[in-house]
Amino acid sequence: MAEIWINADTLNDENAKFAQTPLTKPVFLNSVPKSGSHLLRNILRMFVPLDQHYNADFIQWPTLQKHRRAFDPSQPMLSWGHLFMADASVIETAFCNRILLYRDPYDWVIARARFFVSEQFSGNVDHLKSGEMELDELLTLMIFGLPGKAPSLKDTYELNAAAWLGARVYPVKYEDIVSHLGDLESSAAELFFEQLFSACGISMTLDWRDRVMIGSSREQSGTARENLTGISVDLPEALGPHHRALVNYHAPGLRALLGYQ
Repeated sequence: MAEIWINADTLNDENAKFAQTPLTKPVFLNSVPKSGSHLLRNILRMFVPLDQHYNADFIQWPTLQKHRRAFDPSQPMLSWGHLFMADASVIETAFCNRILLYRDPYDWVIARARFFVSEQFSGNVDHLKSGEMELDELLTLMIFGLPGKAPSLKDTYELNAAAWLGARVYPVKYEDIVSHLGDLESSAAELFFEQLFSACGISMTLDWRDRVMIGSSREQSGTARENLTGISVDLPEALGPHHRALVNYHAPGLRALLGYQ
C-alpha cells in the first residue's frame, strides 16, 4: 500500500481566527489525484467550522463504505477524496454538494512523476527513484501506467473525472484556481470564488480574500511542488510535443471534454 508523508499544517489554528457559519448540507471535494486536491481543500477549510471537517482520510473507492458518515445529511461535513464514478459512490454522495477538481492531463503527467519520485511518496513504485530510467521513459510510464502497480492516465481520468461530468457536479479546473489566486483583487477572481462557494453552499464573507490567501499558502501544503524533497530527476516545466502526442493517442478527446484546447 502506498504511503504519503506530509507535515501537519496550522490551518486549524488559522480557522479559529474567523467567524464560521455551519454547513447545512454535506460537501464532498472530489478530485483527480495530483490535481491540486490539498489546495482546494485548504482554501475551503477556512470557511467551515472545525467540527465539520471530516479529517479521517482522503476518501477513495476501496474505503468508501468505511467513511459513509462523511456524507450524512443529518450531520453535514466537509470531506475530500479521489472517488470513482460508480453506482455506490453516486448513491452515497447523493445528498452532498459535489465539487469535481481536475487539471490539464499534459501537466498531470509531470505532477504525477514529480510526486512518485519524491521522498513524500512511498509504495510499490519506489524503483522509479533509482535513477536508472531515462526521463522520457518515466514520463511515458506516467501516461500508460505500470501494470499491476499504477493505473494509466486514461484509467485515472475516466472514472475520477470524465464519468463524473455525466453526473451532478460543479467542475473546477486547477489552472483557474491558480490564475485567480494570482489576481485576487480582480472582479473575475471575486466572481470565480463566489460561484465556487455557492456551489459548496458556503456564503461569501467580507473577509473572503484573507481566508483564501491563508488557505492557499503553499507553505501549508505538504504536496506543493517546492515542498517535495529528494527529487533527483530534472523534470520539464511543460510536456514536450512527443509526450503530448502520446497523451492524445492514449486518451483521444479527453482534453477537449475537460475544456482544454
